[in-house]
Amino acid sequence: MGDPQVVQFYLSISIAIIMLGMGLSLSISDFKRIKDDPKGVFIGLFNQLILLPIIGFVIIKMVGLENELAIGLMIIAACPGGATSNLISNLAKGDLGLSVTLTALSSTITLFTIPLIANFAITHFMETDATITLGFWETFSKMVMITLVPVSIGMFIRSRSVKFADRMENPVKIASVVLMTTIIVGAVYANRNDLLPALPKVGLAVISLNVITMLIGFFMGIWFNLNLRQRVSISIECGIQNGSLALFIGQLGAMAAYPQILLAPAIYGTLMFATGGIFAAYYARLVSKDNAKNQF
Repeated sequence: MGDPQVVQFYLSISIAIIMLGMGLSLSISDFKRIKDDPKGVFIGLFNQLILLPIIGFVIIKMVGLENELAIGLMIIAACPGGATSNLISNLAKGDLGLSVTLTALSSTITLFTIPLIANFAITHFMETDATITLGFWETFSKMVMITLVPVSIGMFIRSRSVKFADRMENPVKIASVVLMTTIIVGAVYANRNDLLPALPKVGLAVISLNVITMLIGFFMGIWFNLNLRQRVSISIECGIQNGSLALFIGQLGAMAAYPQILLAPAIYGTLMFATGGIFAAYYARLVSKDNAKNQF
């Protein structure tokens, strides 16, 4: 993808804008929702933070992904959806409040979990004599600067002027989706020579992770007696990951010397819009039918 430092700079700016847009839609009450709807929040967080990486690991073993490709899949499995999952959840007529709350909480918690999962993946899958690890606090501090700080700025703006935040929220979200799409398409294009031979295995692993996690999110909601709109939001939150953040992590430190790490996040980030759109259209119809049935 070019000079790693230049790539890191543009990724940092882009992710900061994406997270600023997310912050404009958040308030302190979103973090307090765990008291009002603990079951939905805990199920969503369990799926995102624990189940997703486990499923990713199982898929890697079943498909036979190796080295950098496996690390890339583990990294994308560790990155929460961000503003894109909220947007798709809204299109799917899910519980937008739950979606926003899950995004807010998972984005905070993964400041700690992403470095741990990334280091686990590196030490488990990388076959090299060199010692390659991510410095936990260095990674943590960089993630704080590109995620927590802009989210906090967006929340501060909203606390001062809800009207201004509401007016800016949609344009910034649209810009966020455009930026994320541009970054992911750029990553796919830059790594096209490595992509073609790896595509059969990586494509299968990525689509499996995406679809399986969305289905598990939905059916787990049934198992725990959540309402339909909650199930929809948890499903979308599980299946829509932050491809831009995963690409940023994949370029940190010594990992920048292994461009194939970026393949799984780049392919996932491309495919999730298609699968997310299909699921959203189906869910929206399902919710509309449920609403119509409940009116009689």
